[in-house]
Amino acid sequence: MAISLSNVKSGVALVPPMIMVYGTHGVGKTSFAASAPDPIFIQTEDGLGLIGAPTFGLLKTFEDVMQAIGALYAEDHTYRTVILDSADHLEVLVWAQAAKDNGWVNIETPGYGRGYVAALDLWRLVIEGFRALRDDRGMTICMIAHSQISRFDAPDNEPYDRYSPKLHKGASALLQESMDAVMFANYRISTVKSDAGFGKKVTRAVGGGDRVLYTEERPAFLAKQRFNLPPMIPMTWLDFAAGVPALNQTEIKE
Repeated sequence: MAISLSNVKSGVALVPPMIMVYGTHGVGKTSFAASAPDPIFIQTEDGLGLIGAPTFGLLKTFEDVMQAIGALYAEDHTYRTVILDSADHLEVLVWAQAAKDNGWVNIETPGYGRGYVAALDLWRLVIEGFRALRDDRGMTICMIAHSQISRFDAPDNEPYDRYSPKLHKGASALLQESMDAVMFANYRISTVKSDAGFGKKVTRAVGGGDRVLYTEERPAFLAKQRFNLPPMIPMTWLDFAAGVPALNQTEIKE
């Protein structure tokens, strides 16, 4: 195609989002994703429990995951949201496939982190598959991940710990770059100070059990978004969809 000024477009492209939701065990990540419109799960861990949602069943190899993505792309269906549950369990399958492809005993065999670099090529295949589902089939992509507390080496400050997705740093960076939003799921917690006697104060954590999504990065956790979401929203699909142009014209009406 010849490029000219006639090719210039303006406006917002209303394409479905690709998002990652990560957080502590039991906070409700799977329930949040299952409430998306017409969902189907690509399971790499048995995390659905009593949630009744369409699923390919527990997939135990990287090839199985790619076949599931391929089936959603090639076959007729009415699903609108594909959910990977979870990215960190998929990472184990990615490592096994990288080792198999290269004749290694495991991902650590080549040493010096080379195995993890090779694994990024497989992660790129996953991302490309999900992008094709988003772009060509109009599907929203939701990746679920567990959280870990990791050391963050800030160039302008002392190192500190924060929550991040439970992934190898290279894969985590690649996935974060590909997502329209990376949101940290947690319980809403506030702190209060009380008198401990002898002129001393103690700080106590107080929480009412409200589950929230943090959408913007803070020292305590990693997060990002390309939308106009508030820094913290209730952990419901409707609250999320309200701030996403490609979703709020449909989901809010339903």
